[in-house]
Amino acid sequence: MMMQKTETINIQSSTDVVLVRQSVRQLAVEIGFGLVDQTKIVTAASELARNTLDYGGGGTVKLETLEQGRRRGLRLTFEDRGPGIPDIELALKDGFTTGGGLGMGLSGAKRLASEFEIQSVVGEGTQVTIVRWK
Repeated sequence: MMMQKTETINIQSSTDVVLVRQSVRQLAVEIGFGLVDQTKIVTAASELARNTLDYGGGGTVKLETLEQGRRRGLRLTFEDRGPGIPDIELALKDGFTTGGGLGMGLSGAKRLASEFEIQSVVGEGTQVTIVRWK
């Protein structure tokens, strides 16, 4: 698998969440995603960026375009140094929320991605990686 392009964006405010959405959409267009795939990856990115800000106290996202044979994709890795998630399985259930939202962030992002991986250590932070293939 080859990485074509990499960009890291700091997520410290709502303005940064908007910047993440714009950057993800731009990369999705560049690698030839159709409108449905663009919308799915941008929506997932928006949810995860918002979680990074709201629950992780801010962090970063690394955007990478991928090429695997004839497949092209986009990998997004969100990292924070927040409190971590004590029960990942519970956090991935639809409707689970600790913040009064709809509880669709993690589970929704997982459904919208081709690949989804989460690692979290209580007291150290959380890393969520999603990939969407064209």
